[in-house]
Amino acid sequence: MDSQFLVSLVIILITFAIYIGIAVANTAKQTSDFYVAGRGIPPIFNGMAIGADWMSAASFIGMAGTIMLLGYDGLGYIMGWTGGYLFLAILLAPQLRKFGRFTVPEFIGDRFNSKTALVIAAICTIIISFTYSIGQLSGSGVVIGRLFEIDARIGTMIGVVLIALYSAFGGMKGITWTQVAQYVILIIAYLVPVIFMSFQLTGNPIPWISYGEIVTKMGELDRELGISEYFAPFTNASKWQFLALMFTLMCGTAGLPHVIVRFYTVSTMKAARWSGAWALIFIGLLYFSAPAYAAFARFILMTEVAGSQISNLPTWTQSWVDTGKLQVADNSGDGILQWNELVIANDIVVMATPEIANLGMLVIGLVAAGAMAAALSTAGGLMISISSSFAHDIYYRVLNPQASERKRLFVGRMSIVVATLLAGIIALNPPGAITQIVAWAFAIATGTFFPALVLGVWWKRANAQGVIAGILVGLGVTLAYIFAAKYGGFTILGIIDTGAGVFGATAAFLTNIIVSLATPAPSKELQDEVINLRYPEQMVYKDGEVYLNDGSTK
Repeated sequence: MDSQFLVSLVIILITFAIYIGIAVANTAKQTSDFYVAGRGIPPIFNGMAIGADWMSAASFIGMAGTIMLLGYDGLGYIMGWTGGYLFLAILLAPQLRKFGRFTVPEFIGDRFNSKTALVIAAICTIIISFTYSIGQLSGSGVVIGRLFEIDARIGTMIGVVLIALYSAFGGMKGITWTQVAQYVILIIAYLVPVIFMSFQLTGNPIPWISYGEIVTKMGELDRELGISEYFAPFTNASKWQFLALMFTLMCGTAGLPHVIVRFYTVSTMKAARWSGAWALIFIGLLYFSAPAYAAFARFILMTEVAGSQISNLPTWTQSWVDTGKLQVADNSGDGILQWNELVIANDIVVMATPEIANLGMLVIGLVAAGAMAAALSTAGGLMISISSSFAHDIYYRVLNPQASERKRLFVGRMSIVVATLLAGIIALNPPGAITQIVAWAFAIATGTFFPALVLGVWWKRANAQGVIAGILVGLGVTLAYIFAAKYGGFTILGIIDTGAGVFGATAAFLTNIIVSLATPAPSKELQDEVINLRYPEQMVYKDGEVYLNDGSTK
């Protein structure tokens, strides 16, 4: 057992002990604890939990690698994922909190007074969360595979067992407070290496300022090698793909069920708004750092690895070759590793960077712990989302309304175990890179929930027939485009599978509006309830008048 492995293992075990201790101390004893943490989470801590829930393996492991490989074109991920929180905090979160339900499908079912809409929304939640969880389990496999120097697929199955046990135990209450600890660990783990690299390469420990200098130097290297310049826009994708990806990720963020449910865990509309504000700050720390991470890692690879003798490569390369995520080959036969002969998966850039930059065993172990925190925190939220959609929305609200709390908790926990196992089997041979798989989940959310929620909150004329038709058409168009683009080579304006949400959302909005106008309007009570969502919590709209909670007219 080498010292690097031992240090990483000890750090990960310590963090796991912290997570388990918090989960045990906050075990869910009733359904409100299991699904919405008793609605008692303070906004600043909820912002941290949202940050941890949000900064998944795709963000922690895949983001910097994607930007490193795509350059300018990779910025669409950062702008889309961050900008979506503005949509969510302004357009939806406070209003959904005022409606006061447990889940997004429950809001849709009650807002439109339709069990059919409830079931369809629950199925969509399961599809979105399941797709997203494949990316998280694949990410955990990368971390565990490198730690134990085993195939990433074996690491994935180890991750399945860990995540299933962890998610089923505490419910939303336990997961929320665990996510606060996970956020602290993952953000420290993410920032320490990039600060060290910044100081190593530029003498300036502030990476957000210094990485521009490195990008300029890389432009010179790119010209020498005759490859596309790192910061040249639209060299890896079309302008339309860039815009479509941004739109898909923004609207998908505002429609993700496992993110929206976090706003149900606070006590008021005001607390929901502040949760969104804190989340943006906490998320921004990582997302502002990702471009610097990417630039530093690429520069070190170009200057210290490429151009080396194949027989004298750094020792870290063999460890990553063993995981199947790194390939080196002397295709030219000159005994020198050329830049174009180095094939590095974007999923390993952050994990490999401490070794690439020779930052020491402690930092390597810290990054491994942070990556596990990212995968676990998001996986936990996703599994709760799947569980609540099946156990609460379908089982309790439709199939067995008389079920006891104990039975509901049992069904919820079992659905987590089954969903994790199924997602893990698919993650053994993932259909794409982590960021790509996650982008599909966002595309589906964009095509289904974003139009349904925006119209459900802001258009009182939207009715059950409209939302059902809109969700089904949006889902069909999004999935059809993803499969056609990925497996059939079909594109419109150069928009590939990760930008499919723009077509799904357009189809869903149009379908919802046209069908709603062609069918009877909702009842006056439902329309009043929709208008009521737009007023502060202490006000109530009824019969054309706005009242304070004490009954007096405003």
